Amino acid sequence: MIIRRAFYHWQFIAAGALPLWLLVGSSIFGSGGWAVLGIFFGAVLIGLGLLLVALVVYARKEVREARAVSYADVGVLALWHVLIVVIPFSTDAAGWLSVLVIIGGFAVFWFTVWELVDSAKRRMRAMVDLVEQTARGQAAPGRPQQPLPNQTLPKQTLPNQTRPAPRFGRTGTPEVLVVEEKRDRP
Repeated sequence: MIIRRAFYHWQFIAAGALPLWLLVGSSIFGSGGWAVLGIFFGAVLIGLGLLLVALVVYARKEVREARAVSYADVGVLALWHVLIVVIPFSTDAAGWLSVLVIIGGFAVFWFTVWELVDSAKRRMRAMVDLVEQTARGQAAPGRPQQPLPNQTLPKQTLPNQTRPAPRFGRTGTPEVLVVEEKRDRP
């Protein structure tokens, strides 16, 4: 849980720290002036991508409530962040690593969007199940069942018996109102 909470806080710090590391690290480890200028524009885009991914992860309700990301988030974010950190150390492979960082960024973004949609789908399914249970007169999970107004709880029914439909305090047959419609045109 400590690692998951650490990544929850780190993802927002990383949106500023990792692009800054790209600039400082590439100038320290021997990149030329033009390479640092190119890395500057790449670092700005990577910073925006990191912030966007952090916001999509933060949009999930269970992440906000627990203040911890999932283990899958830890894995994909750690891999992506390690790729970003390694770029300045190797000037020879910086081009290939940059391509991997971009591809990894797109993969992480779509992974987090998929997790957000899946989380919303699970919460919506739980809400629909709760509404259906309530509509059938069953108790909601964790709450004792109480009868509806003007309705008593049914006695134990045998499997072959059916319960009569609730009348909600009305007796006899329902009134029917018929409205005839006249048409002016054929």
